[in-house]
Amino acid sequence: MQKSFKQPKFLKNIPLRLILVIPFVLQIFAVVGLVGYFSFIRGQKAVNDLANQLMDKTSKQVDIHLDNYLALPLQITQMNLNAITTGNLDINNQTESERYFWQQAQAFKNMSYVGYTLKDGTEAGAGRWIKGLGVVIYENVKGSGKASDFSTDAQGNRNERLQSYDYDPLAQPWYKETVSAGKLTWNELYVALNTNIEVTQAGKTLNTNVDNSLQYYVAVAARAPFYNKNGNLLGTIGVDLLLTDISNFLHDLNVSQKGQAFIIERNGFLVGTSTTHPMLYKVKDTAERYSALKSPDPIIRTVANGLQKRFGNFNNIQAVQNSQDIDITYKGERYFVRVTPWRSGHGLDWLMVVTVPESDFMAEINANNRATILLCLAALGITVLLGIYTASWITKPVLQLSQATEAISTGELNQIVKESKIRELNVLSLSFNRMAQQLRSAFSALETSNEKLEKTNAELETRVIERTKELENTLHELKQAQAHLVQTEKMSALGQMVAGVAHEINNPVSFIYGNLVHVNNYTQDLFRLIQVYQNALPNPPDTIQEVIDEIELNFIEEDLNKTFSSMQTGAKRIKEIVLSLRNFSRLDEADFKEADIHEGIDSTLMILEYRLKAQPYRPEIQVIKQYDKLPLIKCYAGQLNQVFTNLLFNAIDALEEAISQNRDIIPTITISTYITENIISISIIDNGKGIDESIQSKLFDPFFTTKPVGKGTGLGLSISYQIVVEKHCGRLWCDSIAGKGTKFVIEIPINLS
Repeated sequence: MQKSFKQPKFLKNIPLRLILVIPFVLQIFAVVGLVGYFSFIRGQKAVNDLANQLMDKTSKQVDIHLDNYLALPLQITQMNLNAITTGNLDINNQTESERYFWQQAQAFKNMSYVGYTLKDGTEAGAGRWIKGLGVVIYENVKGSGKASDFSTDAQGNRNERLQSYDYDPLAQPWYKETVSAGKLTWNELYVALNTNIEVTQAGKTLNTNVDNSLQYYVAVAARAPFYNKNGNLLGTIGVDLLLTDISNFLHDLNVSQKGQAFIIERNGFLVGTSTTHPMLYKVKDTAERYSALKSPDPIIRTVANGLQKRFGNFNNIQAVQNSQDIDITYKGERYFVRVTPWRSGHGLDWLMVVTVPESDFMAEINANNRATILLCLAALGITVLLGIYTASWITKPVLQLSQATEAISTGELNQIVKESKIRELNVLSLSFNRMAQQLRSAFSALETSNEKLEKTNAELETRVIERTKELENTLHELKQAQAHLVQTEKMSALGQMVAGVAHEINNPVSFIYGNLVHVNNYTQDLFRLIQVYQNALPNPPDTIQEVIDEIELNFIEEDLNKTFSSMQTGAKRIKEIVLSLRNFSRLDEADFKEADIHEGIDSTLMILEYRLKAQPYRPEIQVIKQYDKLPLIKCYAGQLNQVFTNLLFNAIDALEEAISQNRDIIPTITISTYITENIISISIIDNGKGIDESIQSKLFDPFFTTKPVGKGTGLGLSISYQIVVEKHCGRLWCDSIAGKGTKFVIEIPINLS
């Protein structure tokens, strides 16, 4: 017994007006909610993206400025070292040395001092440390410990002694640190006092325009020791650089409306800041630098404490990482913070910090969100009103039609429904009015309808057969498209993986390769130092001689050079392979743009080199390149690399199959490129067993393959044909003679657009 479906009570007698209005209201409400939600989500994402882009751009600008600004003292110090070594700068000629350093200080405004210190305490140099004057000359006479400053004329000659004071450079930490380092290095940052003395000449005061606010300044010194030919220390030479320009640069960056940038040392002391707050504070008769943790600027102080809380210590922010991003909250407002380690090659280790408040980006986004919500609410109200009006307009003629239908069901066939202004309902009314007259002829019309129905069934059967064939063809095409899509996705995934692996390998390899030169140089310096010791002590003590014999010092010196050479060769080889992997993946060249065909072929060959090498069952496959001079052409470079890979894979498989049947074959692949009538042709020829003429016409059919089951999909040549013909409007054809080899030719027009 079949059970009848019982309709719930709340679904009975629902007015048509509600059925028409409620869905509209629900849809608009859902759209309003989704629009508001996605608007909020996209606004948050836009803020994060904009903040990251802005902080990334600012960090790179600061990094470039530091590299350029701090390179000058190192270059000048190295240049002065070379001048002393070559004799161009005579350290025993006081007048010549003073003029030499005066000219350098005159040329470079950011240098506060440049000069040398000999191991007996003698000093000579020039710089800017007296208020209101330009470059002055400094001297410290041998053995006296008495330093003096002199004013100069326009040519750098002494005028008069400005002041004298006691100063022993050999007792200073910077001198001991430089001698101990034994190489060009940065000393610690220091705070110095601008001397404030009145300088007169011919009865006139020379330094009248004195800015008393510039009493103290922050500087850093690059110094290096220098030696005689026997390796004995002669003294040190260096350049002191003002760091004021770093703060000026950060201030001019204009990170954002309320964004800031500052630089700190690993101990937390400020190096430069984009704010107007001071970096120094007075302590009795001297000045000290602010720590970022105690900076007068509340944002810098809050960010520094946030970094310390996150990492525990500024030294824990590792330099091997490009940057660290954190969020902090200050007075209820979110701040984006990026800290990036910066290191020089000579001892400086700083942290670059960029902070941007979320409010710099949210004002316009919040305004857009409010406008969107208001527009959505207005649309909701208008839709409700239109829905009510439309429902009333529709339900009135429907109600009339319902009443007439109920009357016909009781036998009253003379019902007439008035015409409606709605076209569909008007058609329904006319149909209803004709229904009464049609009822009487229904039985006779039924027989006629049966005959027409049989005829219609026959026509439908024919149409079903035709549609079935069309569906079969469509299914076949879908399978081809699916296979093509699978292969394309596999190649895309492979390209992404290859590019990722290449990027990950490139960073450590570049670091190793770049440092091998320095390590080799340091090793040679150590061997040179050992040689100096051996010359100075031709008969070392027995304990030292035993160690020399035990470690075979001569063999180490000879073999270490060979080891470094092998390491450099291996690292260079890895870099070449990584470059080929990146060129082959072409992830950055998925668009239609100009590319070098030869570069794509060479990258593919580099990737396939493992298959070209000699194997236990065959000799090495020789590759002969016959390249013509080709211009750059517009193409899909990554897809052409896929074509080269498919053709070269097939050639290698054909050669291996031929060698398995004839061991005397010298496997060879010849790749030729040439231009004929604005068409670039690439031919790939192997001397394998060739392809039978009977199957050559099927080579480019999908799923057709001559390889054993499980070794080939039959899609490689089909996809290659589509890439060349459909994507590049070119030709791909095969010319093969059984037993002699196979030749595939790719033809691509140069002026493809």
